[in-house]
Parts: sequence; structure tokens; C-alpha cells
Amino acid sequence: MSAQGWNWAVASNSNPFSEQTWVGNYSNRNHPYPSESSDPAIAPNRDPANAYIWDRLANANISFRNYGMYVSPNAANQMVAGDPKLNASTDPNYRGFDLSCPDSANSFTPQSPSCNGARMTEWSKEFTGYVANKNLPTMQFVRLPSDHTSSTAPGRPTPRAYVGDNDWAVGQLVDAVSHSPYWKDTAIFVTEDDAQAGPDHVDAHRTTSEVISPYTRTGKVDSTFYNTASMLRTMELIVGIKPLTQFDAYATPMIASFTNHPNFAPYNAIKPSTDLTAVNTATSPMAAQSAAQDLSQADRINEFEFNLATWQDIKGANVPMPPPLENGVPIATPMNPTGPNGSDGSAGTTGDN
Repeated sequence: MSAQGWNWAVASNSNPFSEQTWVGNYSNRNHPYPSESSDPAIAPNRDPANAYIWDRLANANISFRNYGMYVSPNAANQMVAGDPKLNASTDPNYRGFDLSCPDSANSFTPQSPSCNGARMTEWSKEFTGYVANKNLPTMQFVRLPSDHTSSTAPGRPTPRAYVGDNDWAVGQLVDAVSHSPYWKDTAIFVTEDDAQAGPDHVDAHRTTSEVISPYTRTGKVDSTFYNTASMLRTMELIVGIKPLTQFDAYATPMIASFTNHPNFAPYNAIKPSTDLTAVNTATSPMAAQSAAQDLSQADRINEFEFNLATWQDIKGANVPMPPPLENGVPIATPMNPTGPNGSDGSAGTTGDN
């Protein structure tokens, strides 16, 4: 779940408060969201002031820049992080979670004046300045939320357009970095914060990750078991800071993902062939159900309805949607109400990517 996943992604732990109370939030029982804020109760470390990776970077005087993570808009429509250390290195013009704003340049038209353009347009502007001034921060955090999609809500970009927009943004970022002087000693890690609403054909706990660098090992299969803490530990080793918790301290670093024979050739981003400007209509599958979803913030939707509408839009209404699996066993859903252990099939909310 995102309430846990964000904590693991940036702090390598999810504390007892968050673990015991996220269910109250996800089931709409008037409990606040126990993640993505400066609330010391959710800090997944014994010292709230030294709980997150940006705390360790700041304390070690290692420069960093934040684009859209742990932020919310203020009265002037600028993005502000509640954590003072994070906020001091946050781009106030880079939009946080807002599905009316595209991730990539040359994608769908921003649907709100609050967007300030596409996220990659803002990121590229700053990156170009860093290259010119030779002062790129050692580490960056970049949030690209378009892969949440708006499912089939009428007037919103189609699921294909949103996912294509997200892919195109990642490609544009890698393109820019790989054509810069910083490419020779850069590693880009891409992952979701969780696998909450993206079950694949093997297990609903699995999520996607990418390691992009001249030193990325290609052409071989790496069967090492990695988790979110493994990725965090690898980044810590590269920038030279100590582990945050016992979990990243004992996690397997992603050493096998790299080679000592680098390929410094730049990457030229390939724009998706998908129509990035396509929008849903009133006749899109389950359009009425999607229109009723709360898309103002992440994790406020009916997960089952949202996924089913997206599935029908991509695969067709007559193609059955497979249930998510856990250890090869179907998990309870409204279409499979008993599940493997007789549990009910209450729908949850979508994951944050």
C-alpha cells in the first residue's frame, strides 16, 4: 500500500503507528493518511528529525533537489514540503500529484492553469541551468504521477495517453541526462512506491524497477531477489551515507545490476506511438463509474472499479479481468468474494507510482 510504500521508498521502514492505522484511512474511517507528511508520528525511525534519506543527505552536506515528492500547494499555488530540510531543496514550480498536469513535454494539454506546464518542462529548465553552471546536485528526487491515470473518466486523457505520457517523461529525463557531461557518473533509479494496484501475472507484491546508467549490465538475467530497501541501499552506497534502518543495512545491494565495462553512448528518447492527446468520452467503458471517482488526491478511488474500467478500455468488455495473485493463489475481489481464506472482497484504493 502507498501508506507503507512511501515510507519504505524514502526511509526503509514503516513504523508501528503507520502499520496499525493505515487500514482506518483506507477504509474511510476518519483516520488521517499516515504517510507523505512531516508528521513526526509517521517518521519511520526512532529520531523523527533524522528519519528520511534527505535528512541524512542534509546532515552530511550532500546536495539534493526535490521535484514533487512530499509536497502540497500553498496559497500562492507553489509546491511546499512540510519537512524544512526537504522544503529548502524543493522546486516550488514543479507540480506534485495532480492528474490535470502532464508529466512530459509535447503530451496532452494541461487541464488546469495551476500546472505551470508539464513537469518535464520545469525539470529540464533547472537541469539545463545546472549543466551551464556546473553545479548539479548530487541527488535528485523526481515524481512522475501520470501512470495513475484517470481510468475512463470522460474528458480526461485515456489510460493509454496517461501511461504513454509517463513513459515519454522518463525517456525525456534519461535523454537529457545522457547527453550531458554528468552521464558518465550518473545512475537513475525508477520504481513505484508500491505494487498496490498493479498486480501482474505472478504475484501482486511485485513491482517494476529500472536501473539506468552507463554502468547498467545488459544482456544477462539477474535473478537476485531485490526489494525496495535494496534500491535505497544501493543509492546510499553510491552517495556515501550510512543505512537508515536495519532493513536497508541488511538489504542486498543491486551490485549485480552494474558492470565495470560502461557504455557511454547517449540515449535518444523514443516518443510513444500512442495518441498522447486522446481523451475519454461518455461512451468509454464504465465512464459513469470513473467519473464518480475522487481523483483530487492519490488513493481515494474504488480500486476494483477503477481497474476494471481500465481493463475494459484496453482489453474489451467481454474479456474477463484476471484476479490478482498472491503466491499463485487468487486474492479476494468482488468477482472472487471468498478468496483463498474466505475473506470478504472489499475494494481498496489504487497505488501511488
